[in-house]
Amino acid sequence: MSQLSLFADADGVDPAPVGADMCGLAAALPARIRLGTSSWSFPGWTGLVYAAGNGKPATEQMLARRGLSAYARHPLFHTVSLDRTFYAPLTTAEFAHYAAQVPDDFRFVVKAPAAITDPVVRKAGSGEAARDNPTFLDAAAAASAFVRPAVAGVGPKAGPLVFQFPPLGRRMLADVPRLSARIAAFMTMLPRGPLYAVEVRDPDLVTSAFAAALADSGAVPCLAVHARMPSVDLQARAFDADTSAAGPLVVRWNLHAGRSYDDAKADYSPFNRIVEEDLPSRTALARLARTAAAAGRDVYVTINNKAEGSAPLSVEHLAAAITAGE
Repeated sequence: MSQLSLFADADGVDPAPVGADMCGLAAALPARIRLGTSSWSFPGWTGLVYAAGNGKPATEQMLARRGLSAYARHPLFHTVSLDRTFYAPLTTAEFAHYAAQVPDDFRFVVKAPAAITDPVVRKAGSGEAARDNPTFLDAAAAASAFVRPAVAGVGPKAGPLVFQFPPLGRRMLADVPRLSARIAAFMTMLPRGPLYAVEVRDPDLVTSAFAAALADSGAVPCLAVHARMPSVDLQARAFDADTSAAGPLVVRWNLHAGRSYDDAKADYSPFNRIVEEDLPSRTALARLARTAAAAGRDVYVTINNKAEGSAPLSVEHLAAAITAGE
């Protein structure tokens, strides 16, 4: 196989060489479809995304600081999920630092801080609820701590701003219509302009009524491929995400069915091979992405290592399924 070398990174993390077949696969993807991964700082991706520097992989710390530029040179990667923002807000300057490392046609999927989307403040380490969260669904706090810094820093390279809600508990789910209206009202109060997406981890919220409430607020559902959630096809139907009238298609392929994050991390590490294929999800996502792009809708799909074992390989296999029409 002939090898096409990508440009070296001046800071010391070089992209892995890619073959002509990979470049051909990327060229065959519809332009509206953006595929990528959740974060990029994985030494196990050496040989897939990163070249081995001086014969050894870069460290996780080095990749976190310097790997994004090399990542963005991979021909299949036109987006990435900035997941660290879920744990703590970033400044405008930090967002701008990331944006400066990627080409103009690259887009970031940016997660809102849990301080906005989690109804409780959690204990460090255990994750147990400590007290009610005073900034839960606080639109002013979300705008000042997240939306404005992200938009100002990333600029035109901003893709969806994703508000991921954890499992919200029996008290809130006791009145799903009220909860849906509350989330939609919050989205309405955010600054206009960005593409907002809402990801839930409660199957009770996977309804056409919730999707309609989000549409009225100017937001779109983010399909969550996750062990807690219904299948991709069921979510797409419930959210009306497979219709030509829907807005952009936003998907985060997070976790293989029947797995916890900790178990998947232990069994899949170092994330350099497919361990457990998820063909139903891959096939459904390929169909959805192909149909959405054909209807003129933008498509964003980011994939976690815990989906099948290696996010870069999952991206490659999904791209192949999209272009093959499977």
